[in-house]
Amino acid sequence: MNDVLKKRYAASLMNTFGPPKLALVRGEGSEVWDTDGNRYLDFLGGIAVNALGHGHPALVSAVTQQLSTLGHVSNFFATEPQVALAERLLDLVAAGTGGKVFFANSGTEANEAALKLTRRTGRTHVVAMEGGFHGRTMGALALTSKAAYREPFEPLPGGVQFVPYGDVDALAAAVTDETAAVVVEPVQGEAGVVEPPAGYLEAVRRITAEHGALMWVDEVQTGMGRTGTWFAHTAQLPEGVTPDVVTVAKGLGGGIPIGACIALGDASDLLQPGHHGTTFGGNPVATAAALAVIETIEKDDLLGNATRVGEQLRTGLAHEHVTAVRGSGLLIGIDLDAEIAPQVVEAAQEAGFILNATGPRTIRLAPPLVLTREQAAELVEAWPAILAKAAAS
Repeated sequence: MNDVLKKRYAASLMNTFGPPKLALVRGEGSEVWDTDGNRYLDFLGGIAVNALGHGHPALVSAVTQQLSTLGHVSNFFATEPQVALAERLLDLVAAGTGGKVFFANSGTEANEAALKLTRRTGRTHVVAMEGGFHGRTMGALALTSKAAYREPFEPLPGGVQFVPYGDVDALAAAVTDETAAVVVEPVQGEAGVVEPPAGYLEAVRRITAEHGALMWVDEVQTGMGRTGTWFAHTAQLPEGVTPDVVTVAKGLGGGIPIGACIALGDASDLLQPGHHGTTFGGNPVATAAALAVIETIEKDDLLGNATRVGEQLRTGLAHEHVTAVRGSGLLIGIDLDAEIAPQVVEAAQEAGFILNATGPRTIRLAPPLVLTREQAAELVEAWPAILAKAAAS
């Protein structure tokens, strides 16, 4: 990394992320380049954000065109991209019983809106999952189980009860007629791409319905094609069965900050004027970007590409030092037989690949949905040497 830029970074930015690993200057598709001209294949995608990769013409064109007409007008006014995106999201989530959307600027903000929505039921008890991650604001953090994230900021908003992810009996014991909502990720991304047992989301829907509680699915990381379907929960629920609330962000804007809280059925009317708001949420540039992302995913069959290339990676990255490879589409978790995940990330970077460790033994891949078979093959070919170097370090 450029030493001068590194010093400037340390002197001017809060130390919330630690020292940056690289200073990047440009990108194209699934490739990025640093200040020294080194090229890397990006298998992190801005943490599952850059659905179309870097510099995609459709996204550049949509943002440029919209910014040249209307960039921001506040939510006192309506714009065509805002309304059109809300309609598309409701269509994609199959809101057959009707629904409405609240736009935010991030996944954390989308979850904060959803948490406030649950309070409008008149109940305050929320059941969340051990291993779950929902954001860093005080409300979203209250739903996030990791002690290291929570403890420095306690007391957090109360009424949250954590249960083991995937344990139907524990969930059934926790949910009562006083429960406002159950919040669940269809795949736990920050925990290392952890999938629930078959039938778990269906059980969540049944248990919440029995007690009049909301089923809230956090699709911030898994949504917008990441797992090979528009939303991961649709592959786990029977056709026609929907949650009450779905939150999305990350891949929705392809790199332009945007989030959305989608409420279905009766839940869509819980937030009324004065209950919540945002200055930038749903601005025309961000919503135009999201429309371009959706259109491109459809036009270029990126759902199919995520499925095909994801399977290629899951098969190709099996190795004697790998104990498990899991996930769907282009959200992949890799468990190692030793606590060398950080060393694997470092060795991969030296070899020209950007990976991510979610724990001492687990690697996460969340590359752009435009990742090609040839690019996936580059990592597969380099993988044995990366593992060997990490194990020797």
